Amino acid sequence: MKVTVLGAGAWGTALAMQISIQHPVVLWAHNPEHVSGMKRARANPRYLGDFKFNDNLSIEGDLGRAVAHSDLVLSVVPTAAFRTTLQALKALDCKLPVVWANKGLEPETAKLPHEVAMDELGPQHPWGALSGPSFAAELVRGLPTAVTLAANDADFAREAASVMHGGSFRVYSSDDVVGASVGGALKNVMAIAAGISDGMDFGNNARAALITRGLAEMTRFGVSLGAKKETFMGLAGAGDLILTCTGQYSRNREVGLQLASGRKLPEILQSLGHVAEGVNTTREVVRRAKLMGVDMPLTAEVDQVLSHGKSPRVAVESLLSREQKPESV
Repeated sequence: MKVTVLGAGAWGTALAMQISIQHPVVLWAHNPEHVSGMKRARANPRYLGDFKFNDNLSIEGDLGRAVAHSDLVLSVVPTAAFRTTLQALKALDCKLPVVWANKGLEPETAKLPHEVAMDELGPQHPWGALSGPSFAAELVRGLPTAVTLAANDADFAREAASVMHGGSFRVYSSDDVVGASVGGALKNVMAIAAGISDGMDFGNNARAALITRGLAEMTRFGVSLGAKKETFMGLAGAGDLILTCTGQYSRNREVGLQLASGRKLPEILQSLGHVAEGVNTTREVVRRAKLMGVDMPLTAEVDQVLSHGKSPRVAVESLLSREQKPESV
């Protein structure tokens, strides 16, 4: 089984390194300078330090050569580039199964990755989402990690999961692509909120309440799109949410921490050096939730801070001043 990984950021590289323990892997990147740098170093110092590639992993800058003779494509490009990546595969007449590990909503269309896949590949093409609590910096060190691979076909989900599963990396299968997509996207929004809360020293009680109410918002949004409620109790839901809201490697939580300290968003994003998907996702989720009539107060306040200049403290005060209601609402 030969796997092509598209996208040589931290997570794409970590996944390529993990899969290459058992299978031949081609890691593709679009930037020629990045490609040549990885070939020289046999590592990805730009995004993942000096962890060395094994002999099973090759680097490629040409998409056609990257997918030639492959059996499976794993796309780890940013969500904003996901559609154009699928279109490029189609232009090559590439009919390989596609799994993606990017999380978020597409800018402008507010579509989730599975909806982009439906647009570009159609319902009969085998495709799926890899999602769950996972930091690249820990996977590449061989630390135990468990994720979910959800696909539009249960048999394909099991087959693709078995390709990636091994060693300290456990990959469960699921048929709820909608739930996995929603969980992976919205947990980044809640992580920004958690970072704001932590940055303002609101304490552990506040963080726990925020995570729990954030999970309720994610579930409402997902179920309204056809997701299974139980998915949000699993790795792609609660698991990913907890990690991203509390973990030291969380870029989205870091955005919230920096906002709480008074830094401006453009400055924060420039200093990160990585994509923080939650920033764009927040704006798109708010827009889509309004069209769907789904109440998402946490997401709405994060959007006010990110896109409308509201101070983090005033946003928290707005949440605290909401009328009392039953928890199940």
